[in-house]
Amino acid sequence: MSTEIVYLNGEFMPLGDARIPVLDRGFIFGDGVYEVIPVYSRRPFRLAEHLRRLQRSLDAIRLANPMSDAEWERLAQEIVARNQGEDQYVYLQVTRGVARRDHAFPQNVKPTVFVMSSPLTTPSRETVENGIKGITATDFRWLRCDVKSTSLLANCLMRQLALDVGAVEVVMFRDGYLTEGSASNVFVVKNGTLLATPKNHLVLPGITYDVVLELAAAAGIPAEVREIPEHEARAAEEIWITSSTKEILAVTTLDEKPVGDGKPGPVFRRIYQAYQDYKRTVMRQAA
Repeated sequence: MSTEIVYLNGEFMPLGDARIPVLDRGFIFGDGVYEVIPVYSRRPFRLAEHLRRLQRSLDAIRLANPMSDAEWERLAQEIVARNQGEDQYVYLQVTRGVARRDHAFPQNVKPTVFVMSSPLTTPSRETVENGIKGITATDFRWLRCDVKSTSLLANCLMRQLALDVGAVEVVMFRDGYLTEGSASNVFVVKNGTLLATPKNHLVLPGITYDVVLELAAAAGIPAEVREIPEHEARAAEEIWITSSTKEILAVTTLDEKPVGDGKPGPVFRRIYQAYQDYKRTVMRQAA
């Protein structure tokens, strides 16, 4: 029996005891949203930003938030306290609840709320120093990628494409422009300038994405947020992926070709170190 403790609809319980009805709309339709929040030294990282994104996702699918920010914060802290490990990640999910199978939204149905915590293993020093292998693919997902929806089949298919060839991530393009990875945002460096895709309906507004741009501004690294043509991304000096669990990683090989000189570049190294320093500072302030 699993020793992990989870929260489901008002109760804490072992993971193995958690059950939902088969007519839950999250199970039937993928009708729900989620968040993944990194936890360092038992302190949630950028929790307020994650909760704001959760609210945007709930608003986008017209589902009322079942909790206040203060309640979410208490729940996140409690689930961390009930599980082992200094570094964890909290997964929280809200679905529209249990109702007769019908595409139309049901009325007066209580949302399903599920929260769990898992060990957080950040990328190894070797991975950071060597970078990762990536491949490219056409982005065939739906047109509301800014919603952190539980409907992730397309993302799963993309990620499997990478794993099938021994790569870590897929860098996606739509109509000749960079969008993002299957589970990450993507940055490129061209002529020493950091380039980021704009926040729109085709990309998830990443929390680590925001941190990277903040750190670049603080370090005086030139940065532009704009559409990035595919040819420009493929010719970039550096390519990175960012996410709450992967933090920041350099893509050093793309479609079997080296990115730049095939090693993590100088801009990556500056931002990666700045991120680690920032993370330690935030955790000390939260203590």
